[in-house]
Amino acid sequence: MESKKPLGESGEQDYVGASMKVSTSGGDLIEYRVVGDYTYLRSDVRELTEAMGVPMPPADELPAEAGPFKKMLEGEWVKFDTKEMEKAGEELAAPPGSGPAEDAAGGGGPSAEPTLDAKTQKKLLEALRSVVARDVDFKTAGGEDGTERISATAPFRTLITDLVDEIRPLSKELPPGMELPTGSDLKDAPDSKVTADFTLKNGELKEVYVNLAPLTENAKVDTFGLSLKLSAGVTPVAPAGATELNMDELMGAFTGAMMPTDEELGEGEGGDFGSFDAEGVDGEGAAGAA
Repeated sequence: MESKKPLGESGEQDYVGASMKVSTSGGDLIEYRVVGDYTYLRSDVRELTEAMGVPMPPADELPAEAGPFKKMLEGEWVKFDTKEMEKAGEELAAPPGSGPAEDAAGGGGPSAEPTLDAKTQKKLLEALRSVVARDVDFKTAGGEDGTERISATAPFRTLITDLVDEIRPLSKELPPGMELPTGSDLKDAPDSKVTADFTLKNGELKEVYVNLAPLTENAKVDTFGLSLKLSAGVTPVAPAGATELNMDELMGAFTGAMMPTDEELGEGEGGDFGSFDAEGVDGEGAAGAA
């Protein structure tokens, strides 16, 4: 993440860049960057489909009209206008008949994100401190070169249940939609002890490590580690040669690529997607229904 302010003090309007990459031992699955007004995306579709178990058609079997989608399947960088992508997401999420990006009162714009006032934030922080002090065992070990390691261990179900119970009296002060789980929701959560290891260097947090295997209760491995490492970071930059797409093109291309062929429909051979026009999708066909 890149921000005009320290990350701990940043709001959404302060972020000027971001990048993320998801990888496995087989290679990079997907990478995206947000730079300026655009979101950049590329993926290794072969690795991604193997990881997710969702087959995708080979790029060389798609019709010419699916050009934007082919670029993505071939692992090339594509880019979208970030605001247009957000607008498309709002329209897809809006209830039928509500109109694009309108709030429930018909104000003509997206509703504001729910926020917590300072007084409620303080109460939540005090509740968190109380539960942590009661339920979590801490061990500290010093190291060389100003390195310090802190281990925090707690039974998972007990910690979560106590935290929810502390917050529940504040439920009326929480924004709409932030519903707390009930006691019955939490009763089946594993109560195995989980340890989070924090590594600090000269007082600054450098790494958080958690072994998630105890939470599965029946894992075939003893260790399934989740590690969060903090560093100076790298400024996100726009990749060269990215193909610009608009959301209509992408949705149209995706619909065309996923359409069954005549043979699959039992109507004989052919299946050349000849009637598909990525630029002509106007919301009245399959893409509109989606």
